[in-house]
Amino acid sequence: MSERSTGAGPLTVLKEGVVIALEAIRANRIRAGLTILGVGIGVAVVVIMAALITGIRSSVLEAFESAGPENFIVVRFDFTAVLFDSGDGRPPWWDKPIITPEEAERIGRLSAIDEALYNFQFSTNIESGSQQLTNINGQGYSAGWPRYAQGDFVAGRDFTPAEVRESRAVVVISEALAIELFGQLDPIGKTVRLSSPFRDVRDDFRVVGVFLPDENIFSSAVEHWLVVPYTAGLKRLKADDSQSQILVVPDSTYTSSQSRDEVIAALRSARGLGPRDDNNFAILQSAQLVDSFNRLTGVFFLVMLALSSAGLLVGGVGVIGIMLISVTERTREIGVRKALGATRREILWQFLVEAGVLTMLGGAAGLIIGGTLAYATAHFTPIPARIPIWSVGAALASAALTGMLFGLIPAYRAARLQPVEALRAE
Repeated sequence: MSERSTGAGPLTVLKEGVVIALEAIRANRIRAGLTILGVGIGVAVVVIMAALITGIRSSVLEAFESAGPENFIVVRFDFTAVLFDSGDGRPPWWDKPIITPEEAERIGRLSAIDEALYNFQFSTNIESGSQQLTNINGQGYSAGWPRYAQGDFVAGRDFTPAEVRESRAVVVISEALAIELFGQLDPIGKTVRLSSPFRDVRDDFRVVGVFLPDENIFSSAVEHWLVVPYTAGLKRLKADDSQSQILVVPDSTYTSSQSRDEVIAALRSARGLGPRDDNNFAILQSAQLVDSFNRLTGVFFLVMLALSSAGLLVGGVGVIGIMLISVTERTREIGVRKALGATRREILWQFLVEAGVLTMLGGAAGLIIGGTLAYATAHFTPIPARIPIWSVGAALASAALTGMLFGLIPAYRAARLQPVEALRAE
C-alpha cells in the first residue's frame, strides 16, 4: 500500500521537528544535558585547537615576513631535515665543523651580501644591585644585528664594530629587562654583572642600549633577553659557540639564488671541499622554516581531529540512547501520526531533525566554551589565539552531521513502526 504525505511543506516539518525536539530535551534534561556536553566538548576542542594553530601560525609567518623573506641563515646542519634515528647513533652535527666568526667575515665581504652577522645563544644570570635574575636568554652578535631584528632602540645604541673587535664589556638589554632591573631609572651607562649558570665566570658589563622588539609570538614568549658583542661573550663569559650561525642579509641588487650560490661557493672554498664532497654546512631560508612549521602544525591538526572525534563519538552514543528512549516513549504518538497520514519519510525526517537539534545545541555550547577559552588564551598568555571562521562552520557542521548519523538508527526504527501496533502501545 502506498503512503500518503500529510501535505506539510519541508519548512513546516522542520519547524515541527525543532519544537518537538526542544520539548523532548526539556522532558529529559539529564540525558539530553549529558549528550549536549559530550558534543560540546568535541566542538570546543575543535574551536580551541583551531584558534591556537591559526594564531600561532599567523604570528610565526608574520615574524618571518617582517624579518626579511629573502634573508637566510648559515647553520651547522639542517635541523629541518633531522631524522629521529640517523642510523649511526651520532647527533646530526657530529661531523660538521663549527661555524666561525672568520667565515662570517668572509661571507660579509662577498659582493652579493649586504650583511653577515655572526651569532650564538647562551644562558646567563644578571645582577644589578640587589636585583638578580637567572637563566636570561643571551645572544652574542656582530655589530649591526638590529637589521635582522624587528624593533627599535628606545634608549642608547647598538655596540660598534670597534667594540666587537676589542671585546668590550657592553650590553644591549630588552625594554622589559630594563624595567625589571632599573624600574623608571635611565639604564644607559649603568653596570650589570653577567655570570654563567654553568661555569665560574662573571664580568661587569655596561648597558649601552635598550631595545623594544616588535610584537609577535617570539617577543611575547621571551621578554627578558640581552645582546653582547660575540667576542665579549666568548672571552668574558666563555659562552658555548658550538651551535653558532650566520644571519645573512643579501644585497638587494642580487637575486636570492645568486646570493646563496656565492655563499655556498665561498664556504666550500674556505673549507677545502672538493667537487664530490657534500656541503658540511646548511643554508636555511624562511620558506624552509615555514614548511617545517606547517608540517608541525599538520601533526597538531591530526591530534585535533582525533580529540574532537572522541568527543563527538561520546556525544553520538548519547544521541542514539536518548533517541531510542524517545522512540519507545512516543510509540503511540508515532502511531497517531501515521494513522493521520504521515509517511515513513516524514517520521524519519522528524527524528533526524530532533537528533540534529540536540547535537546543534551541543555545537553551540562548544562554540561558546571554545570561544571563551580562546579569548582567555589570547588575553592572559603570549599565545595569539584567533578563531578562524572556517572552524565555526566546521564545528556546527560536524555537530549536525553527528546528530544525523547517530540519530539514523532510532529514526529508522520509528519510521518502520506499523500504525496499528504503535497505537496499541502503552
